[in-house]
Amino acid sequence: MSKINIMALGGLNENGKNIYTISIDGKLLIFDAGIKFAPDKMYGVDYVIPNFKYLKDNRKKIVGLFITHPHRENMGALTDLIREIPEINVYATKYTSKIIELDSKEDGVEIKNLHVIDIHKKIDFRGFSIFPFSVTHSTPEAVGYSINTKDGSVIYMGDFLIDPTMKGYYDMDLGKIAYIGKQGVLCLLCESVFASKKGHTSPNHKLEGFFKSVIDKNKGRIIFTVLALHIYTIQEIFNAVKGTNRKIVIMGKELHTIVNMSIDEGYIDAPKSMIGDLTNLKDPDVIIIVSNDRETPYSNIGRIVNGYDKFITLEKNDTICFAEPSYDAYEKTVVKLLNEIAIKGVNIELIPKEKSVRHHASSEDIMMLIKLFNPKYYMPIKGEYRYQVENASLAEKVGIPPSNILLKQNGDFVTIENGKLVSSDKSIFVDDILIDGKSTEDVGGLVLKDREMLSSNGLVLICATLDKKNKKVLVGPEITTRGFIYPKEEDVIEKIKEFTIDIIKTNTFNSNYADYNNIRTQIREIVGEYLYKETESRPVILTVIGEV
Repeated sequence: MSKINIMALGGLNENGKNIYTISIDGKLLIFDAGIKFAPDKMYGVDYVIPNFKYLKDNRKKIVGLFITHPHRENMGALTDLIREIPEINVYATKYTSKIIELDSKEDGVEIKNLHVIDIHKKIDFRGFSIFPFSVTHSTPEAVGYSINTKDGSVIYMGDFLIDPTMKGYYDMDLGKIAYIGKQGVLCLLCESVFASKKGHTSPNHKLEGFFKSVIDKNKGRIIFTVLALHIYTIQEIFNAVKGTNRKIVIMGKELHTIVNMSIDEGYIDAPKSMIGDLTNLKDPDVIIIVSNDRETPYSNIGRIVNGYDKFITLEKNDTICFAEPSYDAYEKTVVKLLNEIAIKGVNIELIPKEKSVRHHASSEDIMMLIKLFNPKYYMPIKGEYRYQVENASLAEKVGIPPSNILLKQNGDFVTIENGKLVSSDKSIFVDDILIDGKSTEDVGGLVLKDREMLSSNGLVLICATLDKKNKKVLVGPEITTRGFIYPKEEDVIEKIKEFTIDIIKTNTFNSNYADYNNIRTQIREIVGEYLYKETESRPVILTVIGEV
């Protein structure tokens, strides 16, 4: 009999940042390590990762990290985690391992213990085993994991959809899943992203016909925007171009590397003779495939649209086809891009509303999976809480008792002892780490608040120089404003100078000591209060006081 704890460090009530832990008799398993794309309101933040403190505190208990597939929401934080726990064992399929190696090289991180696993081949550990099984997703060799314990299996599903026509690297062996279900499933963890969508996702995830129609009716250059790791979509674009004698130009180092590797390894079925180079960019019928930066949706296509790309300049007879997923957090960005494209007179092709680039399980897919696994307990994961609730209602429809459906938030523990759910309020504090640029340190809420204030209210810089001996003001105060008020508004500027001189005098003692900390604090408070009264704005106030 076993004691099992299940807990999410990220991925519940949010899109992305998926990372889940399953502890079996004190042995800790980690599943996925994803990022979350930073919304526009996170000024300057590139992406968000989970806080790994819990994992660092329990690093000696960790058996390994098991990756389902290499999409950023599921694997984007891997190198960040490796920096914190370099000795961790990482398990992934061959294709995912190739992407891990590319990412680690790009980020300058050494992966010491990377284990390439075979699908449908059991991995034995002391006291339990793990069985990776194939699932259908938009990347090759995606898997889910069955953790086989003494009390039954705990299933961690990767992102999936059910489509019996998918073959090869995208095949989902429903027979294997049904067999696992027959052996007894204790708990099933299943995604919720498309839980509110009716019916099956298939065949609306297949876009080759749409891409062919775009190519047939647009005779000029066509720019497809894709996600670099949505290999199924890239394969469909290649299929649509076959037989047209058009060249395909792959833009961007990351996308070019991934596509070439995928062709070499057989994950993309296309001759390299289809691929052109930069000399083909001016061809009147060239197909250009562009992907975004790893952590910033729409960044590269935005640079092209705004005229900042050094290779591509938009022309009137060009067509831009958005062949990548849309994200709620970037709705304003997309609308702005579409408007700017329209102003330039460039044709726009959008994926029809009934279609989807995202290969996630809709309601019928989820209910079919639940019936195949027939779990005792069911835990909706991956997605905003409203979708977790929708997912829970689907489980109830197919016969899971409401008391056996586990709706949780990040940090909440689910405890199962000897095959039975144990009532527990145990939880840990979990939070986000905000990553900006090359820094691996948390940006933090205070920095974001300052950036928000700078963006909305501007900056006031107050500088003064004092005599080192008698502390009298020699130069200034000089007042500089940016994004706040017009510098020639003399009344306001003069009042700030008066406040500053008075505060300096008040905090100078015996003409030989000045309390600079108090000067800065009082200037920030008194000047800030005055400016709010006069302008109803709260700019960031910086004070620089020097001595000579």
